[in-house]
Amino acid sequence: MKDETPARAKSPEPQPEPLLDTSRDSDEPAFSWLTPGRGSSAASSSSAASGSSAAPASGAPAPSTADGSATPTATADGSPASSGTAGTKGAGSAGAEATSRVPEGTGRPETRADRKAAEAAADPDGDGSSPVFREPLATSALQVRPPEEEVERRNAQRESAANAKPVAPRVMQVLLAVFFPVTLLILAVRAVTSPLFLWVEYNRPGFPGDGYGFSTDDRMTYGSYAVDYLSNWSGPRYLGDLVHRGGDKLFKDGEVSHMADVKLVILSTFGAGVLLLLLGLIAVLYLRKRSTGGVRRGLFAGSIVTLVLILGLGTLAFLGWQQFFTEFHRIFFADGTWTFSMDDTLIRLFPGQFWIDAGMVIAALVLLTALLTLILTWPTRRRRGLVKDEPVPAAGQE
Repeated sequence: MKDETPARAKSPEPQPEPLLDTSRDSDEPAFSWLTPGRGSSAASSSSAASGSSAAPASGAPAPSTADGSATPTATADGSPASSGTAGTKGAGSAGAEATSRVPEGTGRPETRADRKAAEAAADPDGDGSSPVFREPLATSALQVRPPEEEVERRNAQRESAANAKPVAPRVMQVLLAVFFPVTLLILAVRAVTSPLFLWVEYNRPGFPGDGYGFSTDDRMTYGSYAVDYLSNWSGPRYLGDLVHRGGDKLFKDGEVSHMADVKLVILSTFGAGVLLLLLGLIAVLYLRKRSTGGVRRGLFAGSIVTLVLILGLGTLAFLGWQQFFTEFHRIFFADGTWTFSMDDTLIRLFPGQFWIDAGMVIAALVLLTALLTLILTWPTRRRRGLVKDEPVPAAGQE
């Protein structure tokens, strides 16, 4: 009679402890576990096949005892074998360990640590052959450093882009530096061609008198007509119809023609000055919005150019005033149209000393303005932003 006592089931082989160390886990959430692994279907089919092979070939249920417990069976050598429940306990221990914390109805671990533990239990060898819970990081490519040549090229491009300066602000600074001396010179000429300068000149001590009978009052009256003609829109008759007290014409035809030429030059110069002034204001407004310190740099360069220009012209005038005066007239007027005799009205109203004084006043005005601009725009460390303003100490603190 066979022994009815069921034999003790062989203890399953010890399973490796699951890897629960999550110190090297990424903080980024991974969602790839939502998609079944590539071999999940194969694993399911293989598990189903193995489960069916454990059942009897005939598909009949295992015999049971009177109390409903399964009847133990014996092997070919006569040793009793464990029941289906006991036989599958060891085989399913790893799966039970891996899914110990799987929510019901989901089939997925709750936390990332549980997924890691399940993956380690399903792949005890650690060779990555198990398709369960494959979790490639989506940002793993960011951890791969590109070649050194590519890194150097990118760094060079980044540095060149950071150091590159826009072209438009530089152009505006150059234009502002060029417009500044010309605008100052035109404004100084406009200050000289005024009745105020004429009055100061005629009444200053040491100014030469007229040897042909013009008093200071006559000079002021006739000279004011000539100065006003240069800035108004009247024709040559404005001067041509003027007469002396005796009825003779005040200005000869040659003098009127020359004054018309002077008026054309003066009005053109004043128009250019207004245009340059508007362009300069546009450049200032543009640089204030697009370039920090651009206005200061443009005016600083313009003041230097102005000083060089005025000092050069002043040196030439000082070394030879007559030659300088002659060459200046040859630039704007044709030969023979600007020379007159000593008794002509223009020479009596505007002698040589008048032009010397006018040149000195123009040079002084331009020089002083350029020096003041140079001082106000001097590139100190504070103006260049190299020194930060010290914080004001609070009340009661040293």
